[in-house]
Amino acid sequence: MKFLNSFNKFMERWMPLVTPTSLVIGVLLEPYIGKYIYIVPWAFAFMTFSGSLGSGFSEMKKVALNPLPLIIVMFILHVWMPLIAFGVGKLLYASNPYFITGILLVFVVPTGITSLVWVSMYRGNNVLGLSIILVDTLTAPFLIPLSLKVLVGTAVEINALGMFKDLIFMILVPALLAMFLNQLTKGNIKKTLAPKLAPFSKAAIVVVVSLNSTKIAPYFKDFHLVLLGIAITILLLAITGYVWGWLVSKAIKADYRDTVSITVNAGMRNIATGAVLASQYFPGAVMFPAMVGTLFQQVLVSFVLAFLSKTEPESNKKDTI
Repeated sequence: MKFLNSFNKFMERWMPLVTPTSLVIGVLLEPYIGKYIYIVPWAFAFMTFSGSLGSGFSEMKKVALNPLPLIIVMFILHVWMPLIAFGVGKLLYASNPYFITGILLVFVVPTGITSLVWVSMYRGNNVLGLSIILVDTLTAPFLIPLSLKVLVGTAVEINALGMFKDLIFMILVPALLAMFLNQLTKGNIKKTLAPKLAPFSKAAIVVVVSLNSTKIAPYFKDFHLVLLGIAITILLLAITGYVWGWLVSKAIKADYRDTVSITVNAGMRNIATGAVLASQYFPGAVMFPAMVGTLFQQVLVSFVLAFLSKTEPESNKKDTI
């Protein structure tokens, strides 16, 4: 158990490098591990279950009293940023609908579950962050296929029903099960089972990213300027998500804690979801934009929060010690 705890702390500390390293592993070992990609949906379902054990239905009641931040973040995540991503993709890659779909896929997936770790580390509003994750996770099986069907359904074949079923299995069922157990144990499962599963959940991240990366190995081995342009496009769009979250938090005069939660959740994405869907339903050209986002997401959020932390009032630091 001591080893597992040490492993978990190590993974949390070096998370900005874990996902890029896992991507490189997948590309290099593609001939040997590519055949095991069928494991990915199961590993992802486990990650969702483990990451949702700290969530209970009662948290949503608190946010219901002040739903504006939640509504704003959901708007940024599932209306504003998808439209911007689609517009940019259409402008830059009009001749390649698969690249457009891949770029869009990155910005229709739900907010990242790991965002709660960052919100907690930088003393943001955990209840708000958790509620955003809960609502976004539970609505993802409906919103993702719908967004893709509406925006690119005429250019690319979208198996909306199959996608919906996979998202139910990977996200909705494990999340609801974890939340039910949290409610049943009055939150105690967060202290008992969650810490034991945490190291395995971190290992699952490596499994998911590495196996998904095997599908884009040919693109990295034959890397060219167009792919570099896509990577830069994804990076700039990702930065835009954080900027919009921060601007909106200022517009509604949110305090520091709410600003952290709004900014992080508006910017972070559960890119693994997009990568899994891309690997199951689309060719490698869609997979590349979805996977390249894993290279810089954790690094990017660390820079954003380093900037925000400079505005943290001393009273907030004392209140949360």
